[in-house]
Amino acid sequence: MDVVAHLLAADGAIPNHPRWPLLVYPGALRNPVPEGFEELFTQNRWPAAWRNGVFPFHHFHPNSHEALGVYEGEVTVRFGGREGNMSGVTLTAKPGDVIVLPAGTGHKKISARGALGIVGAYPEGCRPQTVTLERFFKKAEAVVAGVPLPACDPVLGPGGPLFTYWRA
Repeated sequence: MDVVAHLLAADGAIPNHPRWPLLVYPGALRNPVPEGFEELFTQNRWPAAWRNGVFPFHHFHPNSHEALGVYEGEVTVRFGGREGNMSGVTLTAKPGDVIVLPAGTGHKKISARGALGIVGAYPEGCRPQTVTLERFFKKAEAVVAGVPLPACDPVLGPGGPLFTYWRA
């Protein structure tokens, strides 16, 4: 499976991860239904946590990585920070795609087509915080850098490509 990686630098308001890139797994599921993503993530030790969409405002999770599996509609998301930030990237995901965000990666829904359905998951044992305020940026940087590697790649398990891109 091809994986696309985007290393995103801090933008002054959103820390992003200092070492690990955002990962995109295009077409990770051939039959993208919510139960399929829930089963995939959970069997790979990223228990499915919710079904919904992506918030339409910039936010990040300083204490947890996140996996997003698109099962319905298309969504365009800005990752890495504000639109003027050269290190950020705007991506469109469609049904079957998985996007894996390392801790601290900013994200904001720009637009969606059709009824949007996403399954979100976090590594086992994580209780993600959602941060939206710039004043927490400096404190968040230290937290982000300390989040450990997950036990498994959320799509392909213990030997998955996540570990090619993310190293301790």
